[in-house]
Amino acid sequence: MGREDSELLVGLDIGTTKICVVVADVTDGKVNIIGMGVHPSIGLRKGVVVNIENTVNSIAEAVHEAEQMAGCTISTVYVGIAGSHINGFNSHGLIAIKQEEILRDDIARVVEAASAVNISPDQKVIHVLPQEFTVDDHSGIQDPQGMTGVRLEANVHIVTGSATSIHNIVKCCNLAHLEVAGIVLEQLASAEAVLTPEERELGVALLDIGGGTSDLAIFSDGAIKHTYVLGLGGNNLTNDLSIGLRTPMKDAERLKEMHGCALAAMIDKDQTIEVPSVGGRSPRKLSRKVMGEILEPRVEEMLSLINREMCEVKVGETRVKDLVNVGVVLTGGTALLTNIQELAEQIFDLPVRVGMPHGVGGVNDIINTPQCATAVGLLLYGLRNRADALASANRNKGTLGRIASQVKGLIGRIL
Repeated sequence: MGREDSELLVGLDIGTTKICVVVADVTDGKVNIIGMGVHPSIGLRKGVVVNIENTVNSIAEAVHEAEQMAGCTISTVYVGIAGSHINGFNSHGLIAIKQEEILRDDIARVVEAASAVNISPDQKVIHVLPQEFTVDDHSGIQDPQGMTGVRLEANVHIVTGSATSIHNIVKCCNLAHLEVAGIVLEQLASAEAVLTPEERELGVALLDIGGGTSDLAIFSDGAIKHTYVLGLGGNNLTNDLSIGLRTPMKDAERLKEMHGCALAAMIDKDQTIEVPSVGGRSPRKLSRKVMGEILEPRVEEMLSLINREMCEVKVGETRVKDLVNVGVVLTGGTALLTNIQELAEQIFDLPVRVGMPHGVGGVNDIINTPQCATAVGLLLYGLRNRADALASANRNKGTLGRIASQVKGLIGRIL
């Protein structure tokens, strides 16, 4: 086709509800969107592959649609990963400096020392993300290279995932004739697309509410501080509607998208909707307020569980929620639910906004929705971490080899 693959970046968001592929052309370091493909996701549950053949077919359909629009052949992708199998935790490393001046190799050594933790044999490291460095007694340093000291410490955030789940995602991509350049935690990818540098610096919570899971990431002082995955998402809302309204799941999803509201009190009691029935029965007319009364308790439950996580977990001596000074940014398909922003503000007692993808050019009107935040973020993450992502894609390396590759790429990013 018309473009060289080496000029392209491709983000592949393998979600529970949909597969989204976004293709971009990189020119002078700028990302220009040139195509997108979306296809219903068949074969996943809560972000985890449960049917390989169906997942491969869904990926292939979305990729084909993106190729047709972009006029290119897609062979390499950056893939997002989510699911309740994801774990995130903070770790600390300490080394002695052999010479007076801190070198690049010293930074890599201390990050690797912080990464030397025991994890379950069925887990694999996905990310090692430096938070801050301490030189002797001087903490809060982002870049210690060139400084003088005798002791170097590092705080890092480590993200792990199920080895089986990671393997199955890579296998599905390979069977769809795609090479995986890198696997990225979905909320980290979404953060690349919707957060500003000021928000990351001052303290912000990103909540990506997808179909199968709700993924939380806390940023402060420009670094990731905490990650969490809640095994509830938009599909739970659809399921509640399907049962409560006695209507097929596909119709419940359509009604949720067209008429759903997170605050029943905001719905006019005279508004009605037509609800398809099951078993050949005639459609029924119901008050839209009934939908709101079904959706509101579930949305409130999901947001309350996220709020409890932020209140109970501490980073050092500080509650995670106390790091969130700017507020909460909602993204993912469920962020489009009417009045969810207002309900979230009540529950979090913080300012809340809906995050739209930014930082890209080209035909960006096609990705101007929270549903595309992860796929667009994968492009931006891939651009900034290309060397690291390509290295970590080598599945033949052991854990230490992969960590070393990740550290090398991450240090290149922060220096």
